[in-house]
Amino acid sequence: MTKLKLRSSQWIIDDHNNIIIGKGRAEILENIERTGSINQAAKAMKMSYKAVWSKIKATEKHLKMAIVHTDRKEGSRLSREGKALLENYKQLKDQCMTADDRIFSNIFTIKY
Repeated sequence: MTKLKLRSSQWIIDDHNNIIIGKGRAEILENIERTGSINQAAKAMKMSYKAVWSKIKATEKHLKMAIVHTDRKEGSRLSREGKALLENYKQLKDQCMTADDRIFSNIFTIKY
């Protein structure tokens, strides 16, 4: 018998289907918060600085607000809105997984 599991992902998009936040952008924000540096966040994720920066700027453009503050002396940190976006995404993800697991176990009752 094979044990089946569900894997699901959530992306928050705007009304033009632009990605606002998903697993990757959440990881970027978490790493910026942890390291205080966009460059260090990029290195931790094995991404280029330019790729990380462009994802941040795209989200900021679509939301029309700053989610990351940068300062040459103090480094980088999430704005109040950036922190809220990350926390709301984490809550959504946790609640979706709980609901998804419940639905999955109700539907996949047969052992394969």
